[in-house]
Amino acid sequence: MIAARFKSLIAIIAISVLAPSASSQPEPTYATTGPENGSLLIVGGAMRDPAILKKFFELGGGGEQPYVVIPTAGADNINELALNRAASFLTRAGATNVTVLHTKDRDEADTEQFVRPLKAARGVWFGGGRQWRLADSYLGTKTEEEFHKLLARGGVIGGSSAGATIQGSYLARGDTKTNAIMMGDHTEGFSFIKNIAIDQHLLQRNRQFDLVEIVKAKPQLLGVGLDENTAIVVTGNEFEVIGPNYVAVYDHKLWKTNQHKKTFQPFFLLRKGDTYDMKTRNVTWDGSHRRNNAILNP
Repeated sequence: MIAARFKSLIAIIAISVLAPSASSQPEPTYATTGPENGSLLIVGGAMRDPAILKKFFELGGGGEQPYVVIPTAGADNINELALNRAASFLTRAGATNVTVLHTKDRDEADTEQFVRPLKAARGVWFGGGRQWRLADSYLGTKTEEEFHKLLARGGVIGGSSAGATIQGSYLARGDTKTNAIMMGDHTEGFSFIKNIAIDQHLLQRNRQFDLVEIVKAKPQLLGVGLDENTAIVVTGNEFEVIGPNYVAVYDHKLWKTNQHKKTFQPFFLLRKGDTYDMKTRNVTWDGSHRRNNAILNP
């Protein structure tokens, strides 16, 4: 398994490079845009770095603020014990006011009583599992409306694994049969970021080429793949990478066709401290002081 992972990493290095600087890239026809207010914390799964939750609390105004955890992605049948445990990762990190909110009933999710905790919350956290369960329960309901209202008043929405993918507009791995299907029977996310598809567990599960399928079929979408224990912090149209591993960016505008009519489908890697403008599709700051202006040269 370790050998296979290193081979995959070598393959990545062989085909991917860092993006051009901001001065050399035109604005895309279809803009990828983040929330006008508030912040997003999008984690690639297996969250261990304490700096990630520290950032979540910082964006939410502190550990004493009211937070809501939504574990609905976790299983078709979540028992009482699982619900009680859903908030423990936040309370262990210092949160003192956490509410767990869960339903599989869309009618319940569309009631004022159910959404009441969201109206007072400074932050929401989506747990891992299967992202289509979140879509089935909340998409198009008052609950989803309250997510967007929380952002509008300056709150923070975070999530890991499935809780990362649901934050995009296109729902990658949304098929109810298996998470190996990239374009399945559920394709709509909560659109906290518009014109984007988000994947997770990138290198650990050898998923680094999977987003190519979506971006090839829908070239207006920006693809973002997050490694485990690594996150992006989204404010406005820009994100910053935090955590020890990598974030991959898939931009169809960088793909090239050579004289043999073979199309090269590159992605590039960002790491801790790097910032990226999703609307203009440019690296805005190279946090490790690398100067990388090269793109793939087929």
